[in-house]
Parts: sequence; structure tokens; C-alpha cells
Amino acid sequence: MPEVNVGNASSFSDPGRKVFEVSGQEVGVFLLAGEFYAWENRCPHLDGPACQGRLLALATEAVNEDRTSRGREFSKEHMNIICPWHGMEFDIRTGRHPTNQAIRLRKVPLRVERGEIYVTLRGA
Repeated sequence: MPEVNVGNASSFSDPGRKVFEVSGQEVGVFLLAGEFYAWENRCPHLDGPACQGRLLALATEAVNEDRTSRGREFSKEHMNIICPWHGMEFDIRTGRHPTNQAIRLRKVPLRVERGEIYVTLRGA
């Protein structure tokens, strides 16, 4: 499993992402709240380019004590990647779908050393 330098950490905005192709594998690297995360750019639904989709805060329904709706609220802690093919959402930090925890993106090992980002590719 080769480790590859994909660039300088300071080149990322927060929140932000870059998608890299290395040896035929696409990897999405994300920066969120000062932490880096890396995922294979393959949606588990139909292999769409999940890491290239929109970044959007998790939306939840705000409910009053009498169980009436106040409308949508957007999380300040959870940011999702939305696959551009069919709208599947995945938490940037965990790679998991927000309602079906069995569906998730495949994690790519990542480390940051001396300001450089390294990912470990799967069996290339």
C-alpha cells in the first residue's frame, strides 16, 4: 500500500476539499474544523463521485414541545458530502449516511506531517 503526498495542508480552506487521482484511484481529502479526513471518491450506492458533491450542513427538523414543526435547522457541528448522482449524504467526519449507519464511504488512511498531507492507497 503506497503512501502518496497529495499536497500542502495550508492550501485547503476550512471547510474545504480537494479530490486527487493517484494511480487510477480517486481520493477526496477534506478539512473541517481544523481536522483532515480522506475518503475514496466512490459512493456505495452506485459508485458515483461522492466526494465531488456539495458540502452542506446536516439539516434536521426542529420540533416544538407540542410536536409541531418550526422548520429546518442546519447543524453547526455536522457537515455532509452530497453525492451528485442521487443525493446520498455522508458525514465528512465519519463517512456514514445520516440515517442508515450501514452505508458509508470507504476511509483512506491519512496523515499530516510537517504541513504535508499523505494518503495511503489501497493495494495499488
